[in-house]
Amino acid sequence: MNLSRDQVLDEMGLSPRWALREQPSVARGAKPTPVPQANDALAALTVSAAERPEHIARLGWEQLRQSIAVCRSCGLCAERKQAVPGVGDENADWLFIGEGPGAEEDERGEPFVGPAGKLLDAMLAAIDLKRGNDVYIANAVKCRPPANRTPEAVEMAACAPYLKRQIELLQPKLIVLLGRAAVHALLGETGSLASLRGKPLAYRDGEREIPVVVTYHPAYLLRTLPDKAKAWEDLCRARALMRLEKAG
Repeated sequence: MNLSRDQVLDEMGLSPRWALREQPSVARGAKPTPVPQANDALAALTVSAAERPEHIARLGWEQLRQSIAVCRSCGLCAERKQAVPGVGDENADWLFIGEGPGAEEDERGEPFVGPAGKLLDAMLAAIDLKRGNDVYIANAVKCRPPANRTPEAVEMAACAPYLKRQIELLQPKLIVLLGRAAVHALLGETGSLASLRGKPLAYRDGEREIPVVVTYHPAYLLRTLPDKAKAWEDLCRARALMRLEKAG
């Protein structure tokens, strides 16, 4: 019996077979324009720690999500069920950043979906915003810290290139930081949240300075009801800043 080449390879267990991708023609002496491929996202697993930030800085949204999903750059990957990149409008003017996924977020792959998420949705509604509509929500770390503990500095540093790239792609007009860990991750500030609330803060993204508003994490507000009034003050300030940004 005469078998075709493909049938022989199948019998030997050497499938699937990969075909060489057709290459675009390039004029003599000209450099080809690199075309990002989906598996570029997985290359972060093999690049050196020094090359990793530069590699991540070239990823688009889909590649970024894929890279986060397979990331093993810190110990949080060992116990996660899935990574939680972020969710929302990828052209949003508003960016909200929390500290890290909790148990329910780890199950569903979306940030702020438990009781704290319901409170965040109510906070958004109070200033006429809605999840997914001109709003993007992310976390300082993309994997759940064990027992929902505060992310450690080394873990936030490992995720920093991802957060930086999200901001570069999003180009938000305003960033709202939810809790002290988010402040530490993005701005490097180590002071108390109370000392930073109401201060004129900004995040530098290349030539741009993006205004930053600091407020309490919704999970903290669930435990400390009197501070909800302070959070409302912060949200009102954020709304006023956004109006100035859009007017300018």
